[in-house]
Amino acid sequence: VQLQAFGGGLVQAGGSLRLSCAASGRTFRTYTMGWFRQAPGKEREFVATINWSGSSTGYVDSVKGRFTIFRDNAKNTVYLQMNSLKSEDTAVYFCAASPRYSKSPNDYNYWGQGTLVTVSS
Repeated sequence: VQLQAFGGGLVQAGGSLRLSCAASGRTFRTYTMGWFRQAPGKEREFVATINWSGSSTGYVDSVKGRFTIFRDNAKNTVYLQMNSLKSEDTAVYFCAASPRYSKSPNDYNYWGQGTLVTVSS
């Protein structure tokens, strides 16, 4: 599975962005998909995950109620809708694929290249 994330950019605090992650390969629909982020000088952090069917999702507490992960298996794409953005959301965002439902980056076998989100206050 090859992943390509895009949709990052510069946005003011309180604004919205939608990230997309396009996957190649016919097995996309069998994978749990996750979004992670890494801010400068910090470790990579779990943001959100969605199981293969979209019936189960999980979020880090800091984004609950503001971010929504969803997927379109017909388009081999997973999305992260980010609303009410804060300066602390500034980071490089990565999408990743895992054969199991997990919030641990260690369980994700495939990673996209990352897309930068900058939130100005």
